[in-house]
Amino acid sequence: MQTVIGLEIHAQLATRTKLFCSCSTDYFGAPPNTHCCPVCLGMPGALPVLNKRAVELALLAAMALHCEIPTRSTFARKNYFYPDLPKGYQISQYDEPLAVGGYLDVELPDGTVKRVRLRRLHLEEDAGKLIHDPATGRSLVDLNRCGVPLIEIVTEPDVSSPEEAAEFMRQLRQVLRYVGVSRADMEKGELRCDANISIAVNGRLGTKTEIKNMNSFRAVEEALRAEERRQRSVLKAGGTITQQTFGWNPETGRVEPQRTKEEAEDYRYFPDPDLVPLVVDEAWKRKLREELPELPQEKRRRWREQYGLPDYDVRLLTEEREVAEYFEQVVALYPKPKDVSNWMMTELLRLLGEYPDKGLALPPEHFAQVLKLVEEGRINRNTGKDVLEEAFKTGKAPEAIIEERGLAQISDEAKLAELAEQVIAEHAQAAQDYRAGNEKVLGFLVGQLMAKTKGRADPKLAAKVLREKLSTGA
Repeated sequence: MQTVIGLEIHAQLATRTKLFCSCSTDYFGAPPNTHCCPVCLGMPGALPVLNKRAVELALLAAMALHCEIPTRSTFARKNYFYPDLPKGYQISQYDEPLAVGGYLDVELPDGTVKRVRLRRLHLEEDAGKLIHDPATGRSLVDLNRCGVPLIEIVTEPDVSSPEEAAEFMRQLRQVLRYVGVSRADMEKGELRCDANISIAVNGRLGTKTEIKNMNSFRAVEEALRAEERRQRSVLKAGGTITQQTFGWNPETGRVEPQRTKEEAEDYRYFPDPDLVPLVVDEAWKRKLREELPELPQEKRRRWREQYGLPDYDVRLLTEEREVAEYFEQVVALYPKPKDVSNWMMTELLRLLGEYPDKGLALPPEHFAQVLKLVEEGRINRNTGKDVLEEAFKTGKAPEAIIEERGLAQISDEAKLAELAEQVIAEHAQAAQDYRAGNEKVLGFLVGQLMAKTKGRADPKLAAKVLREKLSTGA
C-alpha cells in the first residue's frame, strides 16, 4: 500500500485592495461587514474591475514556482450556493488559468530533495466567512473577506506521506513570503490547504477523499495521518473507500464527513461575461522577473559555498528574507560569517522574539560595531550582549551607550591586580584550596573579580592576574 497525496493551497495576495473592487483587504479583526461595497456584495449592476497588482503578484508566484505562463487567461464563474457567497458564484479561473505546470523542490529532513510538480496556479476571489454560535444554534455571516484576492496552487499527486505534505507547505510558504506575494499568516487564514488522499494498492490508484481548510502545518500532518490510518484500516478489512469530503477536528483527532465530493461539472463553470481575457505579454513578464529576489533554496546553496556555514545556521538564518538580508549586510561590514551567525542566532533572534513589534530596527552598522568592540577587547562578550540589547531597544549607537554607562572594559593590569588581592583576602579558603591543587575554584574567584568590576574586566586578563597572585602567595 502506498499513500498518494495531492494538495490545493489558497494563498491570500498581499494587496491593499480586493481583487475586483477598491475595498481594503485589511479586514482582520474589523467589525463584521464593514469592508464591503456593492461589487463584493454582489449587488445587481455592480461591475468588477481587475486589480493589476494582484495579477502581478500571482505572476511573480508563478515565476518563482517555475510555471509556464500562457499569453492569455480567462475568468470564469464557479456557481454554488452558500450563505457566505452573496453573488451565488465565485469568480475564478478554470480552463484557461494564469499559469500551468511548474514545481517546487522540497528539501526533506533526511537531506534528500523531493520534486513536487504543480498542475496549475490561478487567480480567484475569496468567499465570506460563517461564524457559528453554539449558544443560539445560529450561523452569522461576515462578508469582509468577500473578494479578497487569492491564488490557488494545485499540485500533482506527488506527495507520499503526511510529513512530506507538511514540509511542502512550510517551504511553499517560505517562497511566497520571500517573493512578497503573500504574508501567508496561517492564523489569519492567509494560507489554507485542502488535500486529496488515496491509498494505491499494487500500483493501482485508490478512491480519493478530500480534507478541507487545514490552516496550520500541524493540522495538515495530523489530519492526513488520521485519514491515512482510516483508509488503510478500511482496505485491510476488505472494505471500500467512498469519495467524500471531510473536515479535520483537532479536538477529537479525527476527520469528520461533511458531504460527498463535488466534481467540476457540479459547479457549472462558464466564462464571466463582465471580464475580458487577461493578456500577459513578454515585456510584462521581463519586467516582473526583475522583481524576483534570490529564492530560499538558491540562497541556502550559495551560503554553504560562500560562507562555509553549518546547515543548521543556514536553515535558521534564511528562514525569513529580512533576516537573511540583514546577515549579509552585517557580514559585509564584519567579514567573519560564523561569528556573525553565532551572535545573530543567540542574541538577535532572541531580541526579535522578545520584542516582535520592533522588527529589525537595529541598523546592521550598529550590530557589526558591537562585534568589532568585543573583538578589539574594548568590551567583553557579556557587556556586548547588554549593549546590543540597549541599542536594539533605544536605537542609540553602541559607542554612545558604552560612554553613557561607563561600560568600557577594564584592561588595566595594575587595577585588576589590586582588586585580585581583595578577592583573595575575602575568600581565603578558596585561595587555599586552589594552592592545594583544586584548580576548579579559580572560576569562582574570577567570578568574584568580575563582580567587583561590574562585569567590565577582561575575563582572560582577570584569570591571568589571579593565577599570578595565587602563585606568589599574595
